[in-house]
Amino acid sequence: MNKDKLPKITGPQSSTAQGAAGTAREAWRILGIMSEFVEATDRLNAIRPAVTIFGSARTARDSEYYLLTETIARLLSDAGFGVISGGGPGVMEAANKGAFAGKSPSVGLNIQLPMEQKGNPYQDVSQSFRHFFVRKYMFVRFATAYVVLPGGFGTLDEVLEALTLIQTGKSPRIPLILVGSRFWAGMLDWFRTQLVAEGMISPEDLELIQVIDEPQDIVAAIFKHYETRGFERLPEEHELLLNL
Repeated sequence: MNKDKLPKITGPQSSTAQGAAGTAREAWRILGIMSEFVEATDRLNAIRPAVTIFGSARTARDSEYYLLTETIARLLSDAGFGVISGGGPGVMEAANKGAFAGKSPSVGLNIQLPMEQKGNPYQDVSQSFRHFFVRKYMFVRFATAYVVLPGGFGTLDEVLEALTLIQTGKSPRIPLILVGSRFWAGMLDWFRTQLVAEGMISPEDLELIQVIDEPQDIVAAIFKHYETRGFERLPEEHELLLNL
């Protein structure tokens, strides 16, 4: 049969069919996103209090940052905190490994990537996500504090989003602790000499950040923040997180 003689769908009919197919795909995508929110919330809801640890996936196992992260996570776990990481290698693995050896749950929020991230084996609870923004929400939703080790663009994205949510009052004010004072010094200097000097942020905004290098001092700082109120969410904080 001559293909040139076959009828062709063109014009409004074709665009309508394509539009309907696109709408259906978008609807299924939204349902998939909703299912990620529901499943992850259900699995993580009982793990409280918890500390979210951010840091580079590229950190080697013999790095000082890997060993430091493992120590911090073990201390947090033994102190009664679940530890949440991104579930992958590097600092994420060190965080899960330290918590896995401790008394409290080790949680990995794994992300599916084109070059797929392989989850580390030190997870009591492992949750996989297709969508970055759902995963990032879970880092914030269940965090009692953030502990941030050196990292690249992903780590900066996570810590700046957490900082922005606290600064704008969209999430509760919780400890945000940077570990590795030498690593973060340049960024913090730039915050002071550029962002504050140019009026882009207030000087008081820098008080949202703590820089602590000693593992025991990190645990102590988190306890100090909550010593007069306990770890349970206040009603207004719960409402904030529902409206992130």
